[in-house]
Amino acid sequence: MRSISTIAACCLLPAAALAQVQPGPGSWSANQTWAADTVNGGNLTGFVYWPSVPPALGGKRALVLVLHGCAQTAASDVIDSATDGGFNWKRAADQYGAVILAPNATGNVYGSHCWDYASTSHKRTSGHDGVLLDLVHRFVSHPQYGIDPKQVYVTGLSSGGGQAMALGCLAPDIFAGLGINAGPPPGTTTGQIGFVPSGYSAATAANQCRNLAGANAPFFATQISSVVWGTSDYTVAQAYGPMDAAAMRLVYGGTFTKGAPVAVTPGGSNIFHTDAGGKVRTAEMSVTGQGHAWPAGAGGQATHFVDASKVNYPAFVMDFWFRHNARVSTVAAPVMTACSATVSGTTATVSGAAMDQAGPVSSYRVQLSGATPVDDGAAGSGASFSKGYALAHGYYTGSVSATNAATGQVSAACQLPQFLVGTAPALPPPAGLTVTARGATSISLAWTAVQGAGGYHVYRDGSRITAAPVSTTSHTAGGLADSTAYRFQVSAVGAAGEGGLSAAVSASTTSGFICTATSASNYAHVQAGRAYASGGYAYARGSGQNMGLNNTFYIRTLAQTSPAYYLIGHCPAP
Repeated sequence: MRSISTIAACCLLPAAALAQVQPGPGSWSANQTWAADTVNGGNLTGFVYWPSVPPALGGKRALVLVLHGCAQTAASDVIDSATDGGFNWKRAADQYGAVILAPNATGNVYGSHCWDYASTSHKRTSGHDGVLLDLVHRFVSHPQYGIDPKQVYVTGLSSGGGQAMALGCLAPDIFAGLGINAGPPPGTTTGQIGFVPSGYSAATAANQCRNLAGANAPFFATQISSVVWGTSDYTVAQAYGPMDAAAMRLVYGGTFTKGAPVAVTPGGSNIFHTDAGGKVRTAEMSVTGQGHAWPAGAGGQATHFVDASKVNYPAFVMDFWFRHNARVSTVAAPVMTACSATVSGTTATVSGAAMDQAGPVSSYRVQLSGATPVDDGAAGSGASFSKGYALAHGYYTGSVSATNAATGQVSAACQLPQFLVGTAPALPPPAGLTVTARGATSISLAWTAVQGAGGYHVYRDGSRITAAPVSTTSHTAGGLADSTAYRFQVSAVGAAGEGGLSAAVSASTTSGFICTATSASNYAHVQAGRAYASGGYAYARGSGQNMGLNNTFYIRTLAQTSPAYYLIGHCPAP
C-alpha cells in the first residue's frame, strides 16, 4: 500500500446530505404485523409512511401515531388509496419529513373496531395502551428511521381521539404533543359520548389525567395539546372539545392567557392559550359545519367519517407541534462541511470542518470502530481540526461531529467511509442475517456489514446464487417456487478472498394468494360465505370484524387477504 493515502473524504456537502437520516420509500408500506394483544385478542397490524425527504427540525425525524375512529380502519380510511389521500397525512409527512404510523385497533372493542379509550385500567404494558406504546418504542429505537424521542406525537378521531388523550396522560414522557379530535376525556364511559355527565368537569378530567401519569407527571411541563371538533358533531358532545383543552392546561399547571380567536380556512376558528412564560401550550379549534369526522382538507377522503371539504387538520397540527414543541431547541445545530481520514503506517489522521451560525464550534468528536476503538470528544475546536491516532492493523469506520457548548446543539455526524490500517485481516462470516420480506417467488435478505468487505456472496441451500459479489448488505433471491422452504447463508468477499459462511436462516415463500375485494350487502356476504351471521349481525369470516346488521340494507366492502380470511375495507396497496 502507499505510504500516505487519502482513504476517506467528504467535503462541502449540503446539510441534508450530512444529516445521515436515511430516506424512506416515500410511500405507505404494505400491511404490517407488529405485536400480539393478549387482552383484546389478535395482532396489532397497520401501515407506516417513511418519507424520502429529510427531516425539518434538529436533523431527526418526528414520529406521529395516527388512530382511526370507531367503525374505521387504517387501510380503508387513514392511509392513501388509489382515489384519495385518506386522512391526508402523506402530504404533511412530506412537508416535515415525519414518519407516520397508522395502526388498526386490535380485537373488536365496543363492537365497532374502536380503541379502548374508556378503559378503567389504562396500563403502559397491556391492552391497547401497551401495544401502541410498544409500537412507538420499536420505531423510536430503530436507528434506520432517525426518529427524535423529543418529537413523538399522537392524534386520532373519536375513540382514537380519546385514546390519544389517554396515551398523552399515561405517557407524557413519550408524547411531546397531542392532537385530540372529538375525543371523550378519561373517566367517561361509552354511554356518555353524546353528553357531559353531571358533575364531570375539566377538573375531573385533569385529575384522571394526573392519576394516569403517576411518576411521569413532571413531563407535563413540556407537553402541548391541540383539540378540534365540528360545530355539527352530534355523535360526540361538542362540549368535550374545550373541556379537553382546559383539562390539559390544568394538568400543565400555572396561569394561562387566552388569545383572540383566529379564523381558519375554509370555516371555523382557533384559539391559542399561552403559559406564564409566553409559550403556546394548547390550541382549540372549532370547525364550522363539520359533523363527526376527521378534517382531512382538500385531497383527503370524502366519506366514512372523513371530511375533505373542511380544515386540513394534519397541516395545522403539524405546524402547531413543530412551532411550539417545548422539548426541541429551535436554534440551528452546527453543520459538518467536511471530514476525512488519511493513513501513514499505523497512524490515521482524522480531519474535519464545520459551520455554526450560533458561534464557534466548541469541540469535535471523533468515533472510530475497529481493532482500536476511538471515542475522542476533544479532538479539536474552531472552524476545523486535524488529529492523529495510532491504530492496530485492520479495517475502520467512523464519524466526526461538532458541538456548540453554548447552545447544547450537536451536528449530524459526518461519516468516514471504511479505511484500512496495515494489512487486511481474514474476513469473518457476516452476522445478523435476517429475512426482510417474502413473496410467492422471492425472499429478501439483509445482514450486518463486515469491515473490509468489498462485497458479499449469497448461498441458497448450500449453493452460491450470486455470479458476482453484491455490493450492498441486502439481496432478493428470485425465481423461487411458491409455498416452498429455503435455507440461506452469506459470505463476505475482500482483498484477502472470500470468508466463511454465516449462520443460516430459513424461510418459506408465500402462497401467491392475490387479494380481492367485493362490495355487497351483508346478507349477500353471508350467503356467499365471506361472512357469517350471529345474533342478527354479520361478521367477516376469519377476522370476525362486526359488519353491522345482517340484512340487504347494510353494504360493506370485504377484502379477502388470505384463504378464508376477510377484512372490512379494500385490499392494501401493493
